[in-house]
Amino acid sequence: MLQIIHDAGWPIWLLIVTSVLGLALIIERFLSLRTKLIVPEHLLDRVTELMRQKSPSSNALEKLASSSPLGRVLAEVIAVRRHDTIYRQAAIEDVGKDVAYRLNRYVPSLATVAVVSPLLGLFGTVVGMIEIFASYTPAGGDPAQLARGISVALYNTGFGIIIAVPALIFHRFFRARVDHFLHQIEHQASTLDRILQQDLRSTPSSPN
Repeated sequence: MLQIIHDAGWPIWLLIVTSVLGLALIIERFLSLRTKLIVPEHLLDRVTELMRQKSPSSNALEKLASSSPLGRVLAEVIAVRRHDTIYRQAAIEDVGKDVAYRLNRYVPSLATVAVVSPLLGLFGTVVGMIEIFASYTPAGGDPAQLARGISVALYNTGFGIIIAVPALIFHRFFRARVDHFLHQIEHQASTLDRILQQDLRSTPSSPN
């Protein structure tokens, strides 16, 4: 491996740094975008049952909101349940947008890695071509320098592609995963809102 790095020349270090960054982003997103952390199983059922038993306290809502992105949206649905429809929708959408922003964090960076890597590989190719042309002199060519230039050009091109392809694949994968989570969150928030509004309408108003 060290011999390959040596043969690829100094431009390969730019690609190595990029690959380490891309790998770190992939690992971080895999750990952060786990189902149990984003949309815990049966959370909606537990919240619905709690609401029908008693009105949750502010501490309970804060605990729910800090438990997961889904919990945060459901807590907002509960907090604004007694407001009019326009206010409720605006408040829930506002929290949903912030949740979507946080879930998409670092995903665009993977797209950047996928775009930059081939360009860095192309840069290494250009450096290798420069060394190839520099090997030719009026007295003749230097075979060692010519081979060195070809090695730099090919290794950097190959490394750039090798880094870009996984980065692009995981970028698409995480985008689809985030979209799936957001769909689930939106669906469960809408379900809870309908349940709460139905319960409020069916609850008789207290006499004056």
